[in-house]
Amino acid sequence: MNAEGPVSSASYEDRYYVVRDGLKLHYRDYPGAGGRPPLLCLHGLTRNSRDFAELAERYSPRLRVLALDFRGRGESQYDPLPVRYNPLTYAGDVIELLDQLGIPQAVFVGTSLGGLVTMTIAAVAPQRIAATILNDVGPDLDASGIGRILTYVGKDRRFSSWDEAADAIAANYGAAFDRYTHDDWLKMAKRNCREVDGEICFDYDMAIAEPFKTAGPTPNVDLWPFFAVLGQKPLLVIRGAKSDLLTAATAEKMRAVVPDVKLAVVPGVGHAPELGEPEAVAAIDAFLDSLGA
Repeated sequence: MNAEGPVSSASYEDRYYVVRDGLKLHYRDYPGAGGRPPLLCLHGLTRNSRDFAELAERYSPRLRVLALDFRGRGESQYDPLPVRYNPLTYAGDVIELLDQLGIPQAVFVGTSLGGLVTMTIAAVAPQRIAATILNDVGPDLDASGIGRILTYVGKDRRFSSWDEAADAIAANYGAAFDRYTHDDWLKMAKRNCREVDGEICFDYDMAIAEPFKTAGPTPNVDLWPFFAVLGQKPLLVIRGAKSDLLTAATAEKMRAVVPDVKLAVVPGVGHAPELGEPEAVAAIDAFLDSLGA
């Protein structure tokens, strides 16, 4: 089925498309010049397209920017079969979006899970990738970061106020974000959560945690060959200096495997940079300029 008509906002349009198994998925479409690959933004495990609002508004209308809600997140429908919450399914959903929009290639921007999905697409449809920005993710994921994520994913916590939600998110991440104030955590809460019947809750299907109980917390696949495929096109890796998921050692190994990779480190930030930090903005600007975008 074709993508449905838009609902307009100030700087983007909310659009929907139906994938092969009948789910209706949502994406934000920020306008941009035709004739060049759009930026295609893929979020982290418990996040959604709102994470990319600042980035999208920075580069649109110079570039078209698409920010997808993976199934089970944000405005996309929840999957009645939680086993399908996995990178291969998400990769198929992304390819279907490109197919339905008639887009042969995109510049992928993948944060955390979004980067794993990008590497999966490199394995199954590398011709769809014009270039890649990986945000705080690589072929090896550190066990300490995985362990921290598993302490909160799939737990249906409810909050009586946005301030309470902000404090809870800060408790999960705070030690790794030197620059953050309460206002920053409040902004993150409003990206990560929604209000339902007077309560604040996380804006994703708690069942996304189910596959971890059977398949394990990390992919049972060697992702280094997929990463090497990404390295055949322009590639930028952004790492939070305090990240507990993408270690400095793994980042250096990535540079050894793909010598032409551009690597930027954001100081005072853990997993994952928001991509609005000065160091991240400078790296992305230079990378896109190198593409002629």
